[in-house]
Amino acid sequence: MFLISLALSLCGADEGFGRTEVIDNTLNPDFVRKYILDYFFEEKQNLRFDFLSSFQLCKSFIIFCVLHRGIPGKKCGTIILSAEELSNCRDSATMQFCANKLDKKDFFGKSDPFMVFYRSNEDGTFTICHKTEVVKNTLNPVWQPFTIPVRALCNGDYDSHDFIGDFTTSYRELARGQSQFNVYEVINTKKKMKKKKYVNSGTVTLLSFSVESEFTFLDYIKGGTQINFTVAIDFTASNGNPSQSTSLHYMNPYQLNAYAMALKAVGEIIQDYDSDKMFPALGFGAKLPPDGRVSHEFPLNGNMENPYCNGIEGILEAYHQSLKTVQLYGPTNFAPVVNHVARYAAAVQDGSQYFVLLIITDGVISDMAQTKEAIVNGAKLPMSIIIVGVGQAEFDAMVELDGDDIRISSRGKLAERDIVQFVPFRDYMDRTGNHVLSMARLAKDVLAEIPDQFISYMKSRGIKPNPAPPPYTPPGHQHHHTQI
Repeated sequence: MFLISLALSLCGADEGFGRTEVIDNTLNPDFVRKYILDYFFEEKQNLRFDFLSSFQLCKSFIIFCVLHRGIPGKKCGTIILSAEELSNCRDSATMQFCANKLDKKDFFGKSDPFMVFYRSNEDGTFTICHKTEVVKNTLNPVWQPFTIPVRALCNGDYDSHDFIGDFTTSYRELARGQSQFNVYEVINTKKKMKKKKYVNSGTVTLLSFSVESEFTFLDYIKGGTQINFTVAIDFTASNGNPSQSTSLHYMNPYQLNAYAMALKAVGEIIQDYDSDKMFPALGFGAKLPPDGRVSHEFPLNGNMENPYCNGIEGILEAYHQSLKTVQLYGPTNFAPVVNHVARYAAAVQDGSQYFVLLIITDGVISDMAQTKEAIVNGAKLPMSIIIVGVGQAEFDAMVELDGDDIRISSRGKLAERDIVQFVPFRDYMDRTGNHVLSMARLAKDVLAEIPDQFISYMKSRGIKPNPAPPPYTPPGHQHHHTQI
């Protein structure tokens, strides 16, 4: 007779997160210990799971440990993971207050009232959590509605002001909304002690109160929203002849060119959010066989009916093939590929899909007005655009399209939201030649804004995530799963 003890070790890319508790005498352990890991959409985060088992021989008390990495071709059991986002209360409360007959504090018989909100701490102290705007020259102010995270409300400003009075309330009380329960007497304790006939220093009334839950990017992904990834590659003549080593499209047998590197860096992260791993890949600015017509929206795989490539490797293969068949030409027009993705995005605006277009280009844009119009229209749709500039050109126009500083506009219409992120590839070339690290940095920077752009679309359309499906349980393992 011997005892089998099992534990699970969890490792990240560069650190060990720890080990579960040991469970004795079972081949179907149900681990309880949880790990808290930071999640970043824009990074590839690999985890390794090692089964640690010890066999305790009762007679001789020999204990030894083996690392179960599995024998090739032999099934060694299943690890079932379940993950949850630490939400920490994501509700936000929106409320509005007014006041009546406040005390006069100014020389001319009025006041400039504002309200400061404090939350009570466990040690009996108070922490400021919100301050309204000042309403000038009135004893009956109506303050603007404001929104505050619930965790900030119930979980210093030291400027000198004349104190009118205060009152206390609770979140539960406020949540009852506008009613007689939420009309508060403002009391000035010093005044009350001095004046026998003192009643109050006015009243404050809650005008409205509502609570809304803030959803995160992961809530939508768990609810089944798919990220559709499309690539558009610049085939204009300014890239140089692909058969010459000076060309940005040159196929060095030992190293990927800038186009392939940027595509791989961004694509390998986004592909994890698309269940079928089939991606449309387009080219623009080339003359196509057999008749030499110029196209700014052609499929890299040559199939007009089905421009989809299988995984990132499939896109790279189609890119290599198209370089052999098309003739680099021009000009550098973006609008056709932006509108191509916009047509697909316009067809599914229910929150079930979101589209990300990666444009890799070497050049100065030729159709700026049309591209701006396409982006302003695209900002109303479930889509984002990433532009990676390769080569040494001036990319001023690309910076303009990236609406971080000034939101772009077309024909006097401002884009509803910022949907473009631009980076120059040359900023990421590591002098040491460590392309792995530099490409990870590039992907991190271009993808970091996607979750917020995604949320801004869903929020503006009032789309809530679908409930997440129940976790997968294989037959016969109803009670055994690992919680991470």
